[in-house]
Amino acid sequence: MENLHLVKWGLSALIDLFGCNSQKVRDIDCLKNFSYALCEVIGMVPYGLPNVKRFGEGSLEGNSMLQFIQTSSITVHCDEEYDRIFVDVFSCKAFDVKKAEDFCKEYFEAETSTIQRIERG
Repeated sequence: MENLHLVKWGLSALIDLFGCNSQKVRDIDCLKNFSYALCEVIGMVPYGLPNVKRFGEGSLEGNSMLQFIQTSSITVHCDEEYDRIFVDVFSCKAFDVKKAEDFCKEYFEAETSTIQRIERG
């Protein structure tokens, strides 16, 4: 039997965006459009519509988005207090992590970004 710890299942890209356009951080339609655009850029196929919800209290209130893709999901969490956006892409299909980061940074007009790449499995 194959050692399942050696079989890679997918890739996670954890993209943190800082100094984003404050209007985009707060715009639900912007998040919906972002999910489709990111899918196109990294070669993913959306599965259903993006689910965007606004919730939380006080400084923790903000928008979050979940977009299922045929090979897993994309999630986004927005921090309105500091104009930060946190994007997580997980897919069992390979994708260009740097291309994803560059697109996210440009789309949300972020001043800076960081990325963590994690192979899963």
